[in-house]
Amino acid sequence: MDGGGVVRAAVLNAVGDDKLEIRDDVMLIPPAAGEVRVRVRAAGVCHSDLSARDGALPQPVPAVLGHEASGDVVEVGDGVTELAPGDRVIVNWLPACGSCSSCVRGEPYLCMAHVMLGYVQPRFLAGETPVFGMAGCGVFAEEVVVPQQGAVKIADDVPYEVAALVGCGVMTGVGAVVNTAGVRPGEKVVIIGCGGVGIAAIQGARLSGASVIVAVDTATEKHEVAKRFGATHAVTPNELSDLSTQVTGGEGFDWAFDVVAIPQTLRSAWVSIRRGGAVVVVGAGRADHHVEFSPFELLFEGKRIMPSLYGSADVRRDYGRLLDLWRAGRLDLSGMISHRLRLDQIDEALASLGRGDVIRQVILHDGA
Repeated sequence: MDGGGVVRAAVLNAVGDDKLEIRDDVMLIPPAAGEVRVRVRAAGVCHSDLSARDGALPQPVPAVLGHEASGDVVEVGDGVTELAPGDRVIVNWLPACGSCSSCVRGEPYLCMAHVMLGYVQPRFLAGETPVFGMAGCGVFAEEVVVPQQGAVKIADDVPYEVAALVGCGVMTGVGAVVNTAGVRPGEKVVIIGCGGVGIAAIQGARLSGASVIVAVDTATEKHEVAKRFGATHAVTPNELSDLSTQVTGGEGFDWAFDVVAIPQTLRSAWVSIRRGGAVVVVGAGRADHHVEFSPFELLFEGKRIMPSLYGSADVRRDYGRLLDLWRAGRLDLSGMISHRLRLDQIDEALASLGRGDVIRQVILHDGA
């Protein structure tokens, strides 16, 4: 099927649709110069996929959702020298161009060059109708075409399911703690939201040597899971204040990681940290949500609010580091797969899509 071809895909026809249409007649637009074609072997469901479906995140339609995946390179376009057919890769939904001001400053996670193309450049055709890929990817399909920077080569010993998790949820959660915050041994952290990204952040805090790791979630069934992955305590939002008094002496936490990112949780995160502490915003949130802070509290409490887009990652460095930690048994990715949290509607669509080895394991998590 060199040069593109017909693929099976789950198509979102309109924002707000509660079902994805499984189609066998979607045409993959072939790779241009500097692009590669990847056969998807494992795909994950991130809460951002639901947000795009529901309109919380902008997404041109019709579209193939999905941005967290791994697979095999099957074709490369002109000028691609670092990848070849047969390479096992992680799909990188935030590829860096390498030459813009953000990349030159050493902030590749702020590069928007390829992401913006995803809003104007269709990746598929359904009949004569252009179909976009979410974040320029669209991995809820048998195959995808991405820029060469959007496919990062990994070793063949990495299972596809593990690799797919690294492509978004794990990189986002662990990176927020390790890269963005740089949590130091002995510090006290609270993580709000215990989906896949939150569990990854908990593991990042454990790797960083945090002495207290508090997991917060309204769903009490997630609490024991959070403790399995490294949380020292797990509470509901209503229980957080009393626990904070107990474990921080009333001073507050050094770091609060908000994986949910709605006004209530951002306020809760702000209140939970000590003077001079920091809130790290990990979740994507909604563009129409607003949080109020007074100039007085911003100045005199000395607290900081820090964004963590994609875990402040340089994927060329960080994917390998995460996989090394997995090999060493210090990052439990297999356990995250077995304790995945289900997002039923997209799960149903992907179950229909997963024939043969097209999608070997659908990994579901909620988070950013």
